[in-house]
Amino acid sequence: MTIDKNINALQAALLPNINDVLRDIKPTAQQISIGRTAAFSRWDVCSEAEFKLQSMKAGRITFHAHIGMGNWQLTTKALDYIWKVGLEEGAEIHRAGLCLDRRMALPEDQRTKAAAETGPMLESNAAWREIGQKTPIQPHMGDFMIGFPSSFINTVHALRAGVTTIGNLSQFFAHEAPGWKDPIVTAVETTRAIALLGEFKSQGVMLHSYLEDGFGALFFDCTTIAGWAFMEYYIVEELLGAKLSHCIGGLTSDPVKRAGWVFALKRIHQGECIGSMFYGDTISFTHNFDYNRAMISEYVLWDIMAQLECPTGHAILPLPVTEAIRAPSAQEILEAQIMGQRVEATARRLFPRMDFSDSHIFADKMLDHGRQVFDNALAGLSAAGVNIRNPLEMLFILKKLGPALFEEYFGAGELDDNEPRGRKIIVPTDIFEQSIAKYKDNLVSFQDPELVAKLRGRKILLASGDVHEHAIIVLNWLLAHSKACVKYLGAEASPEQIADAAYGMDAILVSTHNGMALEYGRQLKTALADRSLNIPILFGGILNQKIADKEIPVDVTAELKSIGIHAATSDAGVRLSRFLSLENQTKEK
Repeated sequence: MTIDKNINALQAALLPNINDVLRDIKPTAQQISIGRTAAFSRWDVCSEAEFKLQSMKAGRITFHAHIGMGNWQLTTKALDYIWKVGLEEGAEIHRAGLCLDRRMALPEDQRTKAAAETGPMLESNAAWREIGQKTPIQPHMGDFMIGFPSSFINTVHALRAGVTTIGNLSQFFAHEAPGWKDPIVTAVETTRAIALLGEFKSQGVMLHSYLEDGFGALFFDCTTIAGWAFMEYYIVEELLGAKLSHCIGGLTSDPVKRAGWVFALKRIHQGECIGSMFYGDTISFTHNFDYNRAMISEYVLWDIMAQLECPTGHAILPLPVTEAIRAPSAQEILEAQIMGQRVEATARRLFPRMDFSDSHIFADKMLDHGRQVFDNALAGLSAAGVNIRNPLEMLFILKKLGPALFEEYFGAGELDDNEPRGRKIIVPTDIFEQSIAKYKDNLVSFQDPELVAKLRGRKILLASGDVHEHAIIVLNWLLAHSKACVKYLGAEASPEQIADAAYGMDAILVSTHNGMALEYGRQLKTALADRSLNIPILFGGILNQKIADKEIPVDVTAELKSIGIHAATSDAGVRLSRFLSLENQTKEK
């Protein structure tokens, strides 16, 4: 399959000259001194990469925690708690990912205009200076830093604070800053930020990219993710001269694949892989905390043994048991760390008896087919007129292309019109297999004659208010069986975008996750009212709201109901049937 010749008509001609974009990088770099964090002083190193290399040589396992409370003061308090109490319990956290509010992706003067989401805001130079000084836990900054319109200035702040692993490149491709509408500025600022990191490569600075937080989350075939890892490596290391640090794991449950990805990434990085962290399995969580503890212990056991077999520097991330429900408290984060680090002793006892043959076979497949995907992509893009040596153009065009077309055009599977995206899947991703299972589990409800009668011909707008898209993908499949007419907006839809698309719709279904349900709901109601629209709204997902003076988001199901938004808290088909039975639907004022 060849790529459409019109791909390069996607505004690439409007991009500025790459030499102009990069002209001020070296002068800016000369004015920056990388800060020395408390962790660097404790370890007697100058970068996280230096510490990781020492750890790999010594056979030391490093641990990562994700943390982001309602505001920066609460976050520093939580960091202090997990550091001090953790040491008392024999659990040392080496690095912490700061889960910032998504508004940090916006230019500084626009952040207060968007809906608050989970995590703190860094609203002053003093807060930036404190990042690496409050505790000897090395700060990692992944979410909403690089990949957004504020990429360059955020990177400058982070370097001066002593953060030497900064990301998240994969978010550039699948996420958006809230309400932002200028993709050229985003691509330019992302390119400049990566190039700036390249100026500090010799000092151990790395660009973090969590593969399953971007297109990797939306590919159906693992081999496409491998090809995408090659693509990111090419753009970052070969075109922009920075050091790339890959992360994966959040959407991967199979232990064979988890270990196999460690082996594959080392080879994709030509033997010089320094990983950021290996994300915990987020898709196996339930509301049963005892089950979750057992599941966490299982994947941590495998992840530690994979590092013993193939040291890549990936820090282990034991997730709190509340992962499926809400952002965790400091106590829950610490509990997971204590449990995960105690598993290490068991992993070391089991490791000599482990056989990783199946994981190495998986890695071989990822290398062979991933390289094929990468080669297909470069050849197809070049044939379509894309300058594949221009990193700005590559970033811009790949984002415009999107994950579905990338996999359709360049995937390694054989062409087959009866298969998803027109190709046979070589190794399905775990999240795709889970989505298929959810689809089958709910299909009976959506084939119910009563629900089909209510849905047939109804015009339904379906969207996600954040990047989490798999739930609405499955719902879109299910609605198709009930003969509904679906307008699918996908992920990262703003309230204004939904309202603009809502004319003539009978209902609006929105998925939300990031601690912004109530504020997002209010903005959506206002946007509809501004357009004189009165359309029933159903929210699903994680229905909570960040409150600035509280450590964790709070449930806002009742508050949503009070402003006229219905909440999906039960079986999808049953809840949708009840929603459609409500009176006074679909009226334009």
